[in-house]
Amino acid sequence: MPFPLRPVTLSARAMEVRVLLVLSFLSPFIVRETLSRNNVHKYCVIGAGPGGLQIGYFLDRAGRDYIIFEKNTTAGSFFTHYPRHRTLISINKRHTGSKNREFSFRHDWNSLISDDPTLFLKHYTDEYFPVADVYVRYLQDYAEQLQLKIQYETEIKEVDKGPDEEGADSCFHLKDQNGVVYRCDILIVSTGLWVPHVPDIQGIEHAQGYESMSLDRRDYEGKRVLIIGRGNAGFETGNHIVGNAAYIHMTARSRIKLAYQTHYVGDVRAINNQMIDTYQLKSLDGQFELFTGAGTAYIAKDSKGNLFLSPMDKSFLDDVETSIFSFKYDTILRCTGFMFDFSIFNDSVRPRYSDAGQKKFPLIQPTYEVSGVPDMFIGGIATHSLDYKRSAGGFIHGYRYTARALNRHLEWKYEGVPWPSVSMLSTDLPNYMIKRINEASGPYQMFGVLADVALLRDNGTVVYLEEVPVQSLPAIHEMTGHKPGRMVIWDFEYGPDYSGPGEDVLREDRAIGDPFQGDNSNFLHPVLYYYISFPSSFKGLSYTTSRNTEIMCQGSSSIIFTKTL
Repeated sequence: MPFPLRPVTLSARAMEVRVLLVLSFLSPFIVRETLSRNNVHKYCVIGAGPGGLQIGYFLDRAGRDYIIFEKNTTAGSFFTHYPRHRTLISINKRHTGSKNREFSFRHDWNSLISDDPTLFLKHYTDEYFPVADVYVRYLQDYAEQLQLKIQYETEIKEVDKGPDEEGADSCFHLKDQNGVVYRCDILIVSTGLWVPHVPDIQGIEHAQGYESMSLDRRDYEGKRVLIIGRGNAGFETGNHIVGNAAYIHMTARSRIKLAYQTHYVGDVRAINNQMIDTYQLKSLDGQFELFTGAGTAYIAKDSKGNLFLSPMDKSFLDDVETSIFSFKYDTILRCTGFMFDFSIFNDSVRPRYSDAGQKKFPLIQPTYEVSGVPDMFIGGIATHSLDYKRSAGGFIHGYRYTARALNRHLEWKYEGVPWPSVSMLSTDLPNYMIKRINEASGPYQMFGVLADVALLRDNGTVVYLEEVPVQSLPAIHEMTGHKPGRMVIWDFEYGPDYSGPGEDVLREDRAIGDPFQGDNSNFLHPVLYYYISFPSSFKGLSYTTSRNTEIMCQGSSSIIFTKTL
């Protein structure tokens, strides 16, 4: 005999709790199902790394219809694996001696821009060079606390362009790993650089890649090791095993480039250059330049399993006793960087290669739009082709600002919202500009790339625009929505002859103290330009090539004022 059913009475509060529990349990599935059904958006962003999160934040705060696709289960998943030895080389400077948040942000190389005061990496770790796992947690919190619209476990495998569902106009079609197709009008690809770069060297298959090499030091105990690649990944790897290996040799196409000499933060940083000490202080480790591509040399393996470099031209072996080709290795490690993933694009929308970085970047315009593919933009590190080896566009403390510039351009181009501006009387311009020079973080980190622009109107007023890409200035109306005219522009620049591999940046006359010699400054300093109109041959700001240069003084600051007619 079945038990009798008894009526159950729940209080309103109890019912609310039970319903909430059910919804809490089901909500991830509800959200995922809703996102899968609602597969048409105005803006699609591929990638939820720092670059994708940053542009997603700006789209979200502008109230736009957008979605971010992320192939993994968490934001910033690249940093769960890289850098392999887990120490970031981006500075976490927690104290600057200033209470000005914008000034202090100049020296925070990890945090993204947001309106949440808790989302600064200094609140997560005291380490000057943070551990990568901490940064993963920061990016997860950034995505969750700002409630960005991210669809996880969605790997976009194919990108094409064609008519929309009504057969009119042209939109992007994105197909994921399950065959689901999403459509959008504007596509922002922020997948970063993650495809390992494998150099064109015969026998490279004998080398272990940075992406998969062993991190267990015992595997290198007493071993003879050759590292191909002398960027931060190669030096980081050498530092890790230097106490175990018999000797370590490092090679690359060109001389070592030290960041403190080149002022390019992507070159070898001091935290990683221990292998230079062991080389120069006669501790068996070696450094040499060898162009290993295009048939100059190859990797070979003898009958005993020894690996070695061998020249295509055997005459190099005549001096075998002193030749680098006489050394044998137990292990060769490939640490040659990463490339943009071009494989997901069909022919009609596949970006061309940029000349910068040996086909590592897509070719884009100063607006960050892919050349030849309207309405497709690049965000994050892959925009670095515009300032490769010159500024910070390939790093978080740089592309957080280029993401903001991209968003401002999108707002004008697709939403009719002009670039944010401040209007003032021309008499107020000097003080406003000096304040920006003393505090602004965007031009400070993206030196030579992002500039503030003061548009001078005939009625004595000024329209002031912040952080405009320098290369877009000849088409400032198309970029910003503001009419061109006479303009004063300022950016930050280093002295033209101060930076470079092998430069003596510590020489006694490296700095000046006389404000009347401001045009001779070596260190980062503001430079002002005045344009009546842009020349047709404009290739960027450069006071070293101007026809008429004079010095103006404002207080104790000396600045260059260049008049180009």
